[in-house]
Amino acid sequence: MRYDWKVRLLKRPRINYLWRFWHARRGRPPGEYQRLFEHIRRLAPGRSFADVGCMWGVNGAHAFAAEEAGATAVTAVDIFGPTPEFQEAHRRRRSRVEFVLGDCTSAETLARVGQADVVFCAGVLYHHPSPFDVLVALRRICRETLVLRTSTIPEVSGLPNAAVYFPMLSARARTLWDLSSLGVLHQAGISNAFSGDEGYGNWFWGLTPSCLVSLLHTAGFAVELREDEPFAQTIIARAVAAPFDHRLPGEAKAAAIGARVSAAGIARPA
Repeated sequence: MRYDWKVRLLKRPRINYLWRFWHARRGRPPGEYQRLFEHIRRLAPGRSFADVGCMWGVNGAHAFAAEEAGATAVTAVDIFGPTPEFQEAHRRRRSRVEFVLGDCTSAETLARVGQADVVFCAGVLYHHPSPFDVLVALRRICRETLVLRTSTIPEVSGLPNAAVYFPMLSARARTLWDLSSLGVLHQAGISNAFSGDEGYGNWFWGLTPSCLVSLLHTAGFAVELREDEPFAQTIIARAVAAPFDHRLPGEAKAAAIGARVSAAGIARPA
């Protein structure tokens, strides 16, 4: 089947429902947004908790759920806010959730957030031009467990780890990724042309599930649970040693590397 036909079929509500039903019958229940609260209630008690991307459309609901479930400390992070709804809920609950305004990929924000046993991140990854940098930041925060939910695109048969970069696609090409038929209200950069004024509101990447899992492994996470959906993934992952953590060497070490490369004669223009 042509890939674009596959995507268009899965965007039809009835076909999408049948896909979910078929997977459930095969013993692989698909993911559901509301199940995120079940994961929080199971993982948060007795642990510190960080919610990265806590505001858009939820106004801290996941952070408050973690606090209610018995998390020892809760930090909520976003690049805007706090919203009036968050502040009202915070006051009404007499909450101790700490809000941090910042970009999780910045060193300053990472220093303010520190580490947490459980890191929760939903609806963020595809809004960043460098999703690997986001995952590396989440790994630096995460001591034990990551709960990640993100929009994805269907796998490309015969081409694992595929991804689509949405900005600058033509209007015609963008229509393939418009999910309004499934109830998504607005996708900045897909529903309309990419605009720098939208900032991180833009949809930047459509990652296939295989690409997402590979990025997670490279950033230092071992996937323990995957809940599939045609256009989303919910993942529970364990923090492990990252196989890749490049840091700029000092001048002496850098010179030694240069000498080894020259001696080996392996440096050739591509």
